[in-house]
Amino acid sequence: MRTTSNPAFRNLPTGGQQAGYGQQYGAPQFGGYQGAPPVQGERPITIDDVVTKTATTLAVTMVTGFISAYLVLTGAAQWYALAAPGCIVGLIISLVIIFKRTPSAPLVLAYAAFEGLFLGGVTGFFEGMFPGIAWQAILGTFGVFVAMLVVYKTGAIRVTPRLTKWIIGATAGAAILILANLVLSWFGVNSGLRDGSTLAIVFSLVVIGIAAFNFLLDFEAANEMIRSGVPSKWAWWAAFGLMTTLVWLYLEILRLLSYLQRD
Repeated sequence: MRTTSNPAFRNLPTGGQQAGYGQQYGAPQFGGYQGAPPVQGERPITIDDVVTKTATTLAVTMVTGFISAYLVLTGAAQWYALAAPGCIVGLIISLVIIFKRTPSAPLVLAYAAFEGLFLGGVTGFFEGMFPGIAWQAILGTFGVFVAMLVVYKTGAIRVTPRLTKWIIGATAGAAILILANLVLSWFGVNSGLRDGSTLAIVFSLVVIGIAAFNFLLDFEAANEMIRSGVPSKWAWWAAFGLMTTLVWLYLEILRLLSYLQRD
């Protein structure tokens, strides 16, 4: 499998389409670690599994997100009182999922719930300042996701090793700049990357583009799982990987829209 910038899709189990059923599911490998053999009769993953698990995960995020945003907009809770614990707990759960290296439906759904709490708090904050921005961000995220799925399915852009390296490098570069800007802001230094200026708008557009291209790697990783015939339970892992990119994209689109709506 090609390398991916999404940590959720690294060290996936390997299978073999030409292997026998027992050999194919004998014991998935995890970069030097060997997972426990699956139970007899476990069926291979399908595209329907990935779609269903991803939709379920997204639904949980949206439900908790709407509740969280509603509480903020009605004044029942402060946005940071919901966003902070949602972000921290969601991050912890995501690290557990990644380092656990085995799919877990309860953990993925718990991650989705806390991410919804976080996103809802942040969304409620921005919606209070710029009415209508939430739906614009949701539609924008959905539009980018569908567009990249069409691009991937039609083969308009092929996921080659060279493109993969470019996306990973761009993602790492963006992450470093975002982290550096955060650290500088603690010392009162304005780098101009997140202040709503022209530079900030351009940077946000670039980050959105990078996040969008990460979907291509996510789709390819999920497709590789299907081609390799890994057990169906790994659809939860694919759902988790796609959700991490969706969360990143949504937050960046929300930030860009807030820049554009400022006077």
